[in-house]
Amino acid sequence: MRRPALLTLLAATTALTLAFAVPSRAAEDAVVIPAPTMDAAPANGIQTAVIAGGCFWGVQGVFQHTAGVVNAVSGYAGGTKATADYRSVSSGTTGHAESVEIKYDPRKISYGKILQIYFSVAHDPTQFNRQGPDTGTQYRSAIFTTSDEQKKVAEAYIAQLNGAKVFNKPIVTKVGALDAFYPAEAYHQDYLTLHPSQPYIAYNDIPKVENLKKLFADNYIEKPTLVSASKATN
Repeated sequence: MRRPALLTLLAATTALTLAFAVPSRAAEDAVVIPAPTMDAAPANGIQTAVIAGGCFWGVQGVFQHTAGVVNAVSGYAGGTKATADYRSVSSGTTGHAESVEIKYDPRKISYGKILQIYFSVAHDPTQFNRQGPDTGTQYRSAIFTTSDEQKKVAEAYIAQLNGAKVFNKPIVTKVGALDAFYPAEAYHQDYLTLHPSQPYIAYNDIPKVENLKKLFADNYIEKPTLVSASKATN
């Protein structure tokens, strides 16, 4: 079932669904993977990473609980400004992928570590044009790089993971230069934190945060870094 249909039905079905036990495991399990052998050089100032891995609610939620991330914003990348809205992107014809722009402090977390978390717990990089219950090019696995160095690190890491056969299938993640990132509508921001009991979130996304805490304990923070909090301090 595609998520736009879920959004339409959730308001009417949430109470009924919650009357039953929600499964305690995610649709895609986390995979223990090695750290990248190549990483970005140390840098000064806040850096930017843009990734896509299915529904941006869960990906944003994971990185809002990651130490060193100063802001994680749900949005769209891969298409034009004219079609950077949820209704258009949901058609799967705009070229956009649901993405997350991550602003991070390289003194606290590296680009390579962000990619390790992305491949390990944030999504399943072997699923082509889908993620869990969501299908379409807007849910593809993609890394939008902001520099030649990021491109080299991402491509080398994919080759490393494929070579080590840590996944049962080849990684299908596409790596390409970022043209522009467009923030999603306000109601999509901080969605995991605001709606933790919603069935879609409870089943698909909360376990991702739990896996982050379990597999990346040194990088996990209990209190999420929210978009709303960032706006309040600006």
